[in-house]
Amino acid sequence: MAGSSAPTGVWVETGRTKVFVGALDWPGWCRAAKSEAAALDTLASYATRYAPVAAAAGVRFATDRPFVVVERAVGSATTDFGAPGVILEADRAPLTAAEARRRADLLAAAWDRLDAVVAAVPAELRKGPRGGGRDRDAMAAHVTEAELAYAAKLGLRLRQADPTARRAAILDTLRAARSGAPTDGRGWPARYAAARMAWHVLDHTWEMEDRATP
Repeated sequence: MAGSSAPTGVWVETGRTKVFVGALDWPGWCRAAKSEAAALDTLASYATRYAPVAAAAGVRFATDRPFVVVERAVGSATTDFGAPGVILEADRAPLTAAEARRRADLLAAAWDRLDAVVAAVPAELRKGPRGGGRDRDAMAAHVTEAELAYAAKLGLRLRQADPTARRAAILDTLRAARSGAPTDGRGWPARYAAARMAWHVLDHTWEMEDRATP
């Protein structure tokens, strides 16, 4: 990415077969490839797709900022499976009230984008090169099921809650989070939780958009 703006800080998570890169201050703006260079190029190419999410959250977002790597991490089996799975040192930093609210707002905007795409794309999506891939309703259900597991990492038990109430509870928890460390030693820090959830929502949102075309 070229431009004169201040650089965007990114992290790099390197596994054996996949490399994830993501923007520290932009939950959900995260892509993967087989190499760090390719992952950074892909992340840059998705800036224009992330911009509407930031706009919906009311957060100013520039698509022309260069990247600077601020943290690297060794990936795990989760990385190679296809998800960013490492809690960074940066994730453990305390949040101000404004920072916590901003991250929750970006996650909420990612959910809104997902809902809009689910309503717009056909039920049957184009299959992958090997004939695989979930169709729209199955993919939406998969995202919903993942939200239950992610909520538990924040100390929430929401299996009986409807989707609207579940999302509201997650957002309220993230907006109230100030500590960078999970309270029970097993859960997720708020920064990581917002980033992981927004990544999962947008990853499938963008997949639906891509596979909606013939």
